[in-house]
Amino acid sequence: MTIPRLLVVDDDPEMRAMLTAFLRRHGFAALEAATGAQARAEFARHRIDLILLDVMLGDESGLEICARLRAEHDVPIVMLSALSADHQRMAGYARGADDYVAKPFNPELLLARIRAVLRRTRRAASLAYRRAEGVHRFAGWTFDARTETATGPDGVEASLSRREAALLKCLLANPNIPLTREEIAEALHDPDAVDSAGTEPDASSRAVDVLVGRLRTKIEENPRVPALIRTQRGVGYVLTAEVETAPRAPAPAPVR
Repeated sequence: MTIPRLLVVDDDPEMRAMLTAFLRRHGFAALEAATGAQARAEFARHRIDLILLDVMLGDESGLEICARLRAEHDVPIVMLSALSADHQRMAGYARGADDYVAKPFNPELLLARIRAVLRRTRRAASLAYRRAEGVHRFAGWTFDARTETATGPDGVEASLSRREAALLKCLLANPNIPLTREEIAEALHDPDAVDSAGTEPDASSRAVDVLVGRLRTKIEENPRVPALIRTQRGVGYVLTAEVETAPRAPAPAPVR
């Protein structure tokens, strides 16, 4: 099972240290940030499953950070604040917060609410992975997420199955972030997808390994020594390429 990774954003060093130590004692991986800029850097660098975000930060409002993150991602956000009036709570929810906890708080109650938010979101926020329908460019390749077509550096289109394209989309949405086999299987899970026998596709770890192997044969220069999709020992797989994503150009208007 993957250990959830939480990001604690608070400009009070004592509060930040207390929260991260408490979360680690209860089985979470916890990262820290004191400013909005640090929070964005940590979010870009790591897979984050939930953010604990203080409302009153020194450099910018936690409400502004929440709104900016929510415009781009679905990562769960629990706001922490000494401002507990109803209109202040409503402002947090209006910016996209999943929960709002007033200070001072009972740490055990906060823990229960964190777990409840994680159960509701099922980690779809950090992995689902920021699903964009744009055009991704990486290592000379171009992948159109909407049409699920991949074109190599030589201009030749690779023939990808639907699940291979879904795997590539998942990896491209999380460049340089190691993903476990369980995370990949969850990202690829489609309850509406069935084969000719009426059964869902295999989502086991072995099935993920086979799928990764098939994708490697189509986009790696040497699939036996992969340079793009590397095995992260003890974790799973990581796409080791810089990814540029651009909005997909709109279809041309029909000629009348």
